[in-house]
Amino acid sequence: MTKNLRAGLIGLGMMGRHHARNLMNLEGVDLVAVADPGGDPHGAAPGYDILPGVEELVKTGIDYAVVAVPTAFHHDVAMTLAEAGVHTLVEKPLAFDIDEAEAITEAFESRGLIGAVGYIERYNPALQAMRKRLEDGQLGELYQITTRRQGIFPARIADVGVVKDLATHDLDLTAWVAQSHFQSVAAVSTGKSGREYEDMVSVTGRLENGIITNHLVNWLSPFKERTTVVTGEKGALVGDTVTADLWFYENGESTTNMWDSFASFRGVSEGDKIRYALNRKEPLATEHEAFRDAVLGRGDNYVTMRDGLHTVRAVEAVLESAANNTVVSLPSESSNA
Repeated sequence: MTKNLRAGLIGLGMMGRHHARNLMNLEGVDLVAVADPGGDPHGAAPGYDILPGVEELVKTGIDYAVVAVPTAFHHDVAMTLAEAGVHTLVEKPLAFDIDEAEAITEAFESRGLIGAVGYIERYNPALQAMRKRLEDGQLGELYQITTRRQGIFPARIADVGVVKDLATHDLDLTAWVAQSHFQSVAAVSTGKSGREYEDMVSVTGRLENGIITNHLVNWLSPFKERTTVVTGEKGALVGDTVTADLWFYENGESTTNMWDSFASFRGVSEGDKIRYALNRKEPLATEHEAFRDAVLGRGDNYVTMRDGLHTVRAVEAVLESAANNTVVSLPSESSNA
């Protein structure tokens, strides 16, 4: 009989409590230790001794760890786990800046450890189905990817702005859906909440494969929106990650019956609109299953730390562009191999 993996969790805040719940219910895994210098404010780990830090977590003999501490502490915690030979899943973004992200990535890769980043949106049923359909060529040549991620200000955020907290999801999922890294970005941002960080950003980008992208992100809207639209030669796929819905808008083959000027403006004719039936499993549960399988050598459906590094580079490029009102080019994949 195969022994269960021994998992540890550091960070019991707003996201850490959800990781704790999933680790406690994950088949083939035992959550054996948790750590947080601030204790357990949400009661996420009843019956566990709350360890003070990562060093104490390592001493419990864990096989892998989940890191859900504030972004500013990702580097120190991840490096300690790498040096101890512990496979690790780090919450997004991988690190606070490019230098830290590069150091973490190198530390895990050089030791042959499984290092992952918690970009949960990749595991949303709508985006999983979208990616599969794009791989199967449903839209033909891809032209554009647009995302909208808007909502109210989360009081839990203290150390970053909307780019590192929210836009990082869209930059990652866009590159993943398109299977291409960002080539350049141009962004504008603003701050209205009185904090030192930005509250709203608009980004236009181009991927290395030529697809153009647009991203609207803010936490100043009185409604929650999480939408991804991929447009191609055969139509468009629209994913809503709040409801986990996926729609297909097909380019029609018949001509429109509308008046000439309006028909000419449309450019393409309307075809069928299809809403797909999806298996709506909790994305975080799927993410944990994928990382467990990777640790066991049974799969590679996880967000690698190198993926996370590329996204950190894109995030920093967005911030630079917004600060200097310039188009910022990113280094190509070949120059960072």
